Amino acid sequence: MNAEPTGLLSGDARAGAPAAPPAPLHTPLCDLLGCRYPIVQTAMGWVAGPQLVAATTRAGGFGFLAGATIAADRIEADIVKVRELTDDRPFGLNFHFFQPNAQQLLDLAVKHRIRAVSYGRGPDKKVIGRLREAGIVCMPTVGALKHAQKAIELGANVITVQGGEGGGHTGSVPTTVLLPQVVDAVQVPVVAAGGFYDGRGLVAALAYGAQGIAMGTRFLMTTDSGVPAATLERYVKARDAEKIRISHLVDGMPQRMLDNEYLQMLEKASGLKRLRIAIGSALQWKAQTGMTLGHAGAVLLKALREDPASVAQTVMAANAPVLLERSMVEGRPSEGVMSSGQVAAVIGQLQSCSEVIGGIVAGAEQRLQALHRLGNPA
Repeated sequence: MNAEPTGLLSGDARAGAPAAPPAPLHTPLCDLLGCRYPIVQTAMGWVAGPQLVAATTRAGGFGFLAGATIAADRIEADIVKVRELTDDRPFGLNFHFFQPNAQQLLDLAVKHRIRAVSYGRGPDKKVIGRLREAGIVCMPTVGALKHAQKAIELGANVITVQGGEGGGHTGSVPTTVLLPQVVDAVQVPVVAAGGFYDGRGLVAALAYGAQGIAMGTRFLMTTDSGVPAATLERYVKARDAEKIRISHLVDGMPQRMLDNEYLQMLEKASGLKRLRIAIGSALQWKAQTGMTLGHAGAVLLKALREDPASVAQTVMAANAPVLLERSMVEGRPSEGVMSSGQVAAVIGQLQSCSEVIGGIVAGAEQRLQALHRLGNPA
């Protein structure tokens, strides 16, 4: 089990000992990642570019660059740009190990001494071993206890746990159930994701035993995200959490997103029409990523060998980045999809990353002080 989280009501708990004031918001995760606060910005496709990562990092958080949606001929320049914008402060890189340039990103992570990499399922022990040998923190995101245990078996040394409230690909178990399950079962630092947006959430995560929080939607809904105004307006107006819902129609896997015209169209479309859309997206994604027919064929063959039922899902996998690009880059929210956590319903205004992180820290310190007074009445 994890040690008692640093920063939450720490002090000498012996009977009769004088109560110590709450410690600063600094956990071992901060030392591991090299950031001031235990607040992580996740790698949202088409959103987590150099500007957002740099803004997060300068404000004291830890940002992940979304390498999965950055062109192969631009990714190294973007890594260098983050370095320049942050005076060489630590940051992270996210990528999928099935993407055509996965080896390139792996090499760049080692070359540029990236502090941490995030990923889903995919890398094997050999790949993770190479990263660990280079001093890189391996920090996958999981949505189930068994996936956390498997990730650690492969070599991960930090686990991000995302509950069902989170945006994008997500599971069905809420954070309040999944987080303590994983904390109790693993020996590595745990980061909590799914439903976090303020200081109260940070304190709650620490109380569960996590060493920090990770947020996507909260950082997407900032003035530093670079998301087009028309799309951000949709997020700000999303006041009904029930309409930030899960669908399997984008790529065959559960994804939480804002309800919109395109999602409603997919739900009404025939299976044949959805397949045509998926094939069109796959061809477009192939052209954008430089994926060769050989690589595409290898991915399909692997799906056939491992799980024939997943072939359709493999074809559909290109749907997500292409449809996200329409909203997050092109500013056409009614013609694409908008991944979102349920917290969008309680975020009523856009702030800078500095204001968001500052507000979370101030709110967390206030809650810690209130808890301290509650436990130590005059």
